[in-house]
Amino acid sequence: MLTTFPTVQADSFLTLHYRLGGTSGDIINTFGGKPATLSLGGGQLSAAVEQCLQGMEEGSRAVFALAPGVAFGERQSGMQQWVARKLLDQLGEGGQTYQAGDVVQFPTPDGQGSYAGAVLRVDSQQHPGAVLFDFNHPLAGQAVTFEVHLIGIL
Repeated sequence: MLTTFPTVQADSFLTLHYRLGGTSGDIINTFGGKPATLSLGGGQLSAAVEQCLQGMEEGSRAVFALAPGVAFGERQSGMQQWVARKLLDQLGEGGQTYQAGDVVQFPTPDGQGSYAGAVLRVDSQQHPGAVLFDFNHPLAGQAVTFEVHLIGIL
Protein backbone atom coordinates (compact mmCIF):
# COMPACT_ATOMS: atom_id res chain seq x y z
CA MET A 1 0.00 0.00 0.00
CA LEU A 2 1.43 3.35 -1.05
CA THR A 3 1.29 6.04 1.62
CA THR A 4 0.65 9.57 0.43
CA PHE A 5 1.40 12.65 2.43
CA PRO A 6 -0.56 15.89 2.32
CA THR A 7 0.93 18.54 0.04
CA VAL A 8 0.97 22.31 0.38
CA GLN A 9 -1.90 24.08 -1.38
CA ALA A 10 -2.53 27.82 -1.90
CA ASP A 11 -4.65 28.08 1.28
CA SER A 12 -2.77 25.63 3.53
CA PHE A 13 -2.12 26.27 7.21
CA LEU A 14 1.47 25.19 7.96
CA THR A 15 3.73 24.34 10.86
CA LEU A 16 7.35 24.62 9.81
CA HIS A 17 10.89 25.55 10.65
CA TYR A 18 12.38 28.01 8.21
CA ARG A 19 15.32 30.28 7.58
CA LEU A 20 15.45 33.35 5.35
CA GLY A 21 18.83 34.86 4.66
CA GLY A 22 20.64 37.12 2.25
CA THR A 23 24.14 38.39 1.63
CA SER A 24 24.24 40.04 5.07
CA GLY A 25 23.07 36.91 6.92
CA ASP A 26 19.80 35.52 8.27
CA ILE A 27 16.90 37.76 9.14
CA ILE A 28 14.81 34.91 10.53
CA ASN A 29 15.72 31.40 11.62
CA THR A 30 13.33 29.22 13.61
CA PHE A 31 15.46 26.05 13.49
CA GLY A 32 16.92 26.65 16.94
CA GLY A 33 13.58 27.19 18.66
CA LYS A 34 9.85 26.87 18.32
CA PRO A 35 8.45 26.16 14.83
CA ALA A 36 6.39 28.81 13.06
CA THR A 37 2.73 28.46 12.17
CA LEU A 38 1.27 30.42 9.30
CA SER A 39 -1.45 30.46 6.71
CA LEU A 40 -0.48 30.74 3.06
CA GLY A 41 -1.97 33.76 1.35
CA GLY A 42 -2.03 35.69 4.64
CA GLY A 43 0.92 37.94 3.79
CA GLN A 44 3.28 36.42 6.34
CA LEU A 45 5.63 35.30 3.55
CA SER A 46 6.27 36.89 0.18
CA ALA A 47 4.46 35.43 -2.84
CA ALA A 48 7.76 34.12 -4.25
CA VAL A 49 8.59 32.31 -1.00
CA GLU A 50 5.06 30.88 -0.79
CA GLN A 51 5.43 29.64 -4.37
CA CYS A 52 8.47 27.60 -3.29
CA LEU A 53 6.29 25.79 -0.77
CA GLN A 54 3.54 24.85 -3.25
CA GLY A 55 3.34 21.07 -3.74
CA MET A 56 5.81 20.19 -0.98
CA GLU A 57 4.89 17.11 1.03
CA GLU A 58 4.42 17.13 4.79
CA GLY A 59 7.70 16.17 6.51
CA SER A 60 9.90 17.25 3.62
CA ARG A 61 12.91 19.56 3.71
CA ALA A 62 14.26 21.83 0.99
CA VAL A 63 16.58 24.74 0.33
CA PHE A 64 15.68 27.30 -2.35
CA ALA A 65 17.99 29.91 -3.85
CA LEU A 66 16.07 32.94 -5.13
CA ALA A 67 17.73 35.42 -7.47
CA PRO A 68 18.25 39.05 -6.37
CA GLY A 69 14.96 40.94 -6.21
CA VAL A 70 12.74 37.87 -6.67
CA ALA A 71 11.81 37.17 -3.04
CA PHE A 72 11.21 40.74 -1.80
CA GLY A 73 11.49 42.96 -4.86
CA GLU A 74 14.17 45.43 -5.81
CA ARG A 75 15.34 48.15 -3.41
CA GLN A 76 13.48 51.39 -4.07
CA SER A 77 15.02 54.74 -3.18
CA GLY A 78 11.50 56.16 -2.72
CA MET A 79 11.09 53.83 0.25
CA GLN A 80 13.63 55.92 2.17
CA GLN A 81 11.77 58.78 3.83
CA TRP A 82 12.34 61.43 6.47
CA VAL A 83 9.79 61.28 9.30
CA ALA A 84 9.33 64.26 11.61
CA ARG A 85 9.96 63.58 15.30
CA LYS A 86 6.63 65.25 16.04
CA LEU A 87 4.87 62.47 14.11
CA LEU A 88 7.06 59.81 15.74
CA ASP A 89 6.08 61.18 19.17
CA GLN A 90 2.39 60.97 18.20
CA LEU A 91 2.75 57.37 17.00
CA GLY A 92 4.83 56.09 19.89
CA GLU A 93 6.47 57.11 23.08
CA GLY A 94 7.30 60.82 23.13
CA GLY A 95 10.94 61.80 23.42
CA GLN A 96 12.28 58.44 22.31
CA THR A 97 15.85 58.41 20.99
CA TYR A 98 16.77 56.74 17.70
CA GLN A 99 20.04 55.37 16.39
CA ALA A 100 21.03 54.06 12.98
CA GLY A 101 20.02 50.40 12.73
CA ASP A 102 17.00 50.65 15.06
CA VAL A 103 13.84 49.06 13.68
CA VAL A 104 10.58 50.89 14.44
CA GLN A 105 7.05 49.55 14.00
CA PHE A 106 4.49 51.89 12.43
CA PRO A 107 0.72 51.33 12.38
CA THR A 108 -0.94 50.87 9.00
CA PRO A 109 -3.36 53.64 8.02
CA ASP A 110 -6.34 51.38 8.80
CA GLY A 111 -4.92 50.56 12.24
CA GLN A 112 -5.27 46.82 11.58
CA GLY A 113 -1.59 46.00 11.19
CA SER A 114 1.91 47.38 11.22
CA TYR A 115 4.99 47.76 9.08
CA ALA A 116 8.62 48.33 9.96
CA GLY A 117 11.19 50.94 9.08
CA ALA A 118 14.91 50.82 9.81
CA VAL A 119 16.59 54.01 10.99
CA LEU A 120 19.29 55.14 8.55
CA ARG A 121 20.08 58.58 9.92
CA VAL A 122 19.00 60.91 12.71
CA ASP A 123 18.66 64.64 12.02
CA SER A 124 20.52 66.51 9.32
CA GLN A 125 21.04 70.14 8.40
CA GLN A 126 18.45 69.73 5.65
CA HIS A 127 16.02 67.81 7.90
CA PRO A 128 16.43 68.99 11.51
CA GLY A 129 14.12 67.23 13.94
CA ALA A 130 13.57 64.28 11.61
CA VAL A 131 14.67 60.66 11.26
CA LEU A 132 15.48 58.98 7.93
CA PHE A 133 13.83 55.55 7.66
CA ASP A 134 14.28 52.79 5.11
CA PHE A 135 10.95 51.04 4.54
CA ASN A 136 12.37 48.50 2.06
CA HIS A 137 12.32 44.89 3.21
CA PRO A 138 15.77 44.05 4.69
CA LEU A 139 16.28 41.46 1.91
CA ALA A 140 15.00 43.62 -0.96
CA GLY A 141 17.32 43.47 -3.97
CA GLN A 142 19.32 40.57 -2.53
CA ALA A 143 19.70 36.94 -3.49
CA VAL A 144 17.76 35.03 -0.83
CA THR A 145 18.23 31.55 0.59
CA PHE A 146 15.02 29.98 1.90
CA GLU A 147 15.47 26.78 3.89
CA VAL A 148 12.41 24.91 5.14
CA HIS A 149 11.40 21.81 7.10
CA LEU A 150 7.67 21.33 6.60
CA ILE A 151 6.41 19.74 9.84
CA GLY A 152 2.65 19.77 9.31
CA ILE A 153 -0.08 20.79 6.88
CA LEU A 154 -3.71 21.47 7.80
